[in-house]
Amino acid sequence: MTATRVDADVIRRLPKAVLHDHLDGGLRPATVVELAAAVGHTLPTTDPDELAAWYFEAANSGDLVRYIATFEHTLAVMQNREGLLRVAEEYVLDLAADGVVYAEVRYAPELNTRGGLSLSEVVETVQEGLAAGMAKAAAAGTPVRVGTLLCGMRMFDRVREAADLAVAYRDAGVVGFDIAGAEDGFPPADHLEAFEHLRRESVPFTIHAGEAHGLPSIHQALQVCGAQRIGHGVRLTEDIVDGKLGRLAGWVRDRRIALEMCPTSNLQTGCATSIAEHPITALKDLGFRVTVNTDNRLVSGTTMTRELSLLVEEAGWTVEDLRTVTVNALKSAFIPFDERNALIEDVVLPGYAAAL
Repeated sequence: MTATRVDADVIRRLPKAVLHDHLDGGLRPATVVELAAAVGHTLPTTDPDELAAWYFEAANSGDLVRYIATFEHTLAVMQNREGLLRVAEEYVLDLAADGVVYAEVRYAPELNTRGGLSLSEVVETVQEGLAAGMAKAAAAGTPVRVGTLLCGMRMFDRVREAADLAVAYRDAGVVGFDIAGAEDGFPPADHLEAFEHLRRESVPFTIHAGEAHGLPSIHQALQVCGAQRIGHGVRLTEDIVDGKLGRLAGWVRDRRIALEMCPTSNLQTGCATSIAEHPITALKDLGFRVTVNTDNRLVSGTTMTRELSLLVEEAGWTVEDLRTVTVNALKSAFIPFDERNALIEDVVLPGYAAAL
């Protein structure tokens, strides 16, 4: 089947997997408006449609720092139990409606404590909301499995605390760890103690790298810190010349290290110039384990259906490409092998066969 024969309606029905999606970047605009009113937070606008447009326009600045600043308003409504429960539950239901069958949601608990919640209370509340969402999605016939990645903020000093939380809640829905925040100037190795602790405890982790900073960031994430996946990694192409892979690029490809690529987000932060020329297609064609992700659905005005559709329409992807990246994501998910394999064999492959 050629790319031109795969339209958005078909793509919406296809089973999807997303590894890189931030909880505080994917709220419903109407929910932000309602929760902001309840806590007395002032928004740029109280019209949900206008708020969605404001987010998208603000994020299209080509500036990662400004992009991150848009989270002020979503975080403001995620500081109490009621807000966290609602956001987490709706997160799951929105993914289920988009055909997602497996997701890993990430957030930094330290950013949700301004209302008096402890770090542990934040984690437990989010897990409660996610569980409620999964139960409702299953009851509606659109089951989705959601695992949690806890994040430490790389420019602050609580990364080790977040790592300890990931260890403590590893049997309660937390499947891994990440560091997030401004990449340039805050190298992964600054938090080597946390990563060594996670390795000792056999907790998998990914690291944002190769987005705002280049090859040294990716090298540190992998070779110094020991990351099992790379968040974004678009600048890995700097180690590829005329199709010839440098040592770092070869290491990533040959060891099947997944790249959590986020096309629309990368355009917004200036890491790519267009969907057609986004590095994801070249890396896919060179045999890298690329995955497609939304990053922040509200901020980027996107969904998994939209991301995949853009790659079909503007980069010439085929349905086989979509299936490959979905299987790639599940192969590199931070859940046990048998559970990953069951999702591939029992859900994704039959789902593609049925939809096409």
